[in-house]
Amino acid sequence: MADADLSKYRNIGIFAHVDAGKTTTTERILKLTGKIHKTGEVHDGAATTDFMEQEQERGITIQSAATTCFWDDHRFNIIDTPGHVDFTIEVYRSLKVLDGGVGVFCGSGGVEPQSETNWRYANESKVARIIYVNKLDRLGADFYRVVDQVKNVLAATPLIMVLPIGTEDNLSGVVDLLTRKAWVWDDSGNPEAYTLEDVPADMVDDVETYRAELIETAVEQDDELMEKYLEGEEPSIDQIKACIRKGTIALDFFPTYCGSSFKNKGVQNVLNAVVDFLPNPTEVPAQPITDLEGEPTGEVATVDPNGPFRALAFKIMDDKYGALTFIRVYSGSFKKGDSVLNTFTGKTERVGRLVEMHADNREELDSCSAGDIIAFVGMKNVQTGHTLCDEKHPGTLEPMVFPDPVISIAVKPVDKGAAEKLSVAIGKMVKEDPSFYVETDQDSGETILKGMGELHLDVKVDILKRTYGCEVEVGAPQVAYRETITKTIQDSYTHKKQSGGSGQFGKIDYTIEPGEPGDGFSFESKVVGGNVPKEFWPAVEKGFNLSKEKGVLAGFPCLDFKVTLTDGAFHAVDSSAVAFEIAAKAAYRASMPKAGPQILEPIMKLDVFTPEDNVGDVIGDMNRRRGMIKTQDPTPTGVRIKADAPLSEMFGYIGDLRTMTSGRGQFSMEFSHYSACPRNISDEVIAKSKEEEA
Repeated sequence: MADADLSKYRNIGIFAHVDAGKTTTTERILKLTGKIHKTGEVHDGAATTDFMEQEQERGITIQSAATTCFWDDHRFNIIDTPGHVDFTIEVYRSLKVLDGGVGVFCGSGGVEPQSETNWRYANESKVARIIYVNKLDRLGADFYRVVDQVKNVLAATPLIMVLPIGTEDNLSGVVDLLTRKAWVWDDSGNPEAYTLEDVPADMVDDVETYRAELIETAVEQDDELMEKYLEGEEPSIDQIKACIRKGTIALDFFPTYCGSSFKNKGVQNVLNAVVDFLPNPTEVPAQPITDLEGEPTGEVATVDPNGPFRALAFKIMDDKYGALTFIRVYSGSFKKGDSVLNTFTGKTERVGRLVEMHADNREELDSCSAGDIIAFVGMKNVQTGHTLCDEKHPGTLEPMVFPDPVISIAVKPVDKGAAEKLSVAIGKMVKEDPSFYVETDQDSGETILKGMGELHLDVKVDILKRTYGCEVEVGAPQVAYRETITKTIQDSYTHKKQSGGSGQFGKIDYTIEPGEPGDGFSFESKVVGGNVPKEFWPAVEKGFNLSKEKGVLAGFPCLDFKVTLTDGAFHAVDSSAVAFEIAAKAAYRASMPKAGPQILEPIMKLDVFTPEDNVGDVIGDMNRRRGMIKTQDPTPTGVRIKADAPLSEMFGYIGDLRTMTSGRGQFSMEFSHYSACPRNISDEVIAKSKEEEA
């Protein structure tokens, strides 16, 4: 494999909206390329690439599955990605390692919101794509309407390569515009059972019109051909194909095909297009290399089997054979038994086994080289986005950026047995999914799960229960409030205790003042003349520092205040560090309520995408949620609104946003800062904390 001809490689992803037929299309490709003999159907829960129980039950793809197959002596590494918004992270990390893609659209549903997100990700990752309009056998399917949506909604240029013959129940095949040949399938459902015929008489005019458009768009890539074409000389089919390939790789347009994967019509044309028009690994821009601090070094990972080894781990999967680390090799080659350096952890590991994946079957390999997508078995401490490289030539591939989680729920195990299982299971799940975070609440001891949305956490809890057999109780979503003070106060406190033997004595005079947001807690002593000896100052600071974890209003940690020790008194025998620490703790409890305490709430930075027609509704709703609109920017497909809004008002937002925008809106949010709560909200928070204490 090390000397493979990279021009024959195609690393492609199949991505689309939920239910556009990505997985079915992948199944058909595997059937046509001879990888599987019996085709599995998604709706029977038997698709090859959907091998998680949750995927088979819900009929959706949750994890990207990688598989390898061959077509026309070309090697395809295919990644079937999920379509649902809560799993876009899977799409994003798959796009990162692909060279080309097939965007699948439903013939009746057209360009749906999730297709927009995935398309936007693919644009950001600069991935060349071909478009496949699937499900043309369905009621209400219309190829030409979907092509218009690609232009208007995605602001992309579709290059129509085939026209459908008939629609809905009468779909019998497609006309290839370049060769003017009709591919007609019989009704046996056998993908191989087609004949090449002349264009049906009633389609000749359309075929000529669209063919002329196709050639005009293509020859714009080559000035010489364009001049000849304008003079009336038609280029050869090979010349036109070369132009289409150039324009596709430059993202100037997207060759567009159609058919019905389920009925096995039109899939071959898509496979031929992958070979003809999508780039091989050497034709895409090389990945930039950064140093260990993340600063660009100016180098790039050129796709060259003889260069230094550089690979990106883009997915971790745990299965019955152990941990699998999926990697895309960008440069160099690698043999079984060699060692790799993980630039993130700084550790080297020996790799004992490499495998090529076919969904959940595997073939053992001895080596891999630039352009390959394979899996290492049994690696420790590697996470998504880590770079694996040659220890003599360290360098980091541009790391992946993952959004912060927007929603959290508390789970607690039902019994002791479940508690042990829970920590093992969560450890594995966090490794597999970088958009899933887990932390333990110090006060309640509960485990908090954080994720990208309600479905995301729903599936995680489902996996905990079924895959790992952990029974857990799920609590309501939570907000982390804080407290602070608004007034400066000068006060004094004396702690004295006399009871047989040595007593305790400590007197402190102090000022407590509010700090700037983000300052945290600080302490200073201005005592002169030894009224509080120097050795007792740290004890006073410690007393206040420990106390600040529990605010006086509702028991939330207290932020941003300063304590200055101004004077005090001590007793030669009875004073000790402990006495002054106790004095400081009591002083905090006595003085903070007088310093104008208030509740702070977390404010989130929001980035909302909405179609233009719904901007008014979205902004009105944001105002009701106490949101502050910062900017509104028009984009080719809608409007992006940036705003700040309190987290407590954002629960269930994705559902409301989708309702307002007929499912086309999207948003992301991350923590920005803490800010004072309005009176009515803080009263509720305080009342709730008193109830919990009682």
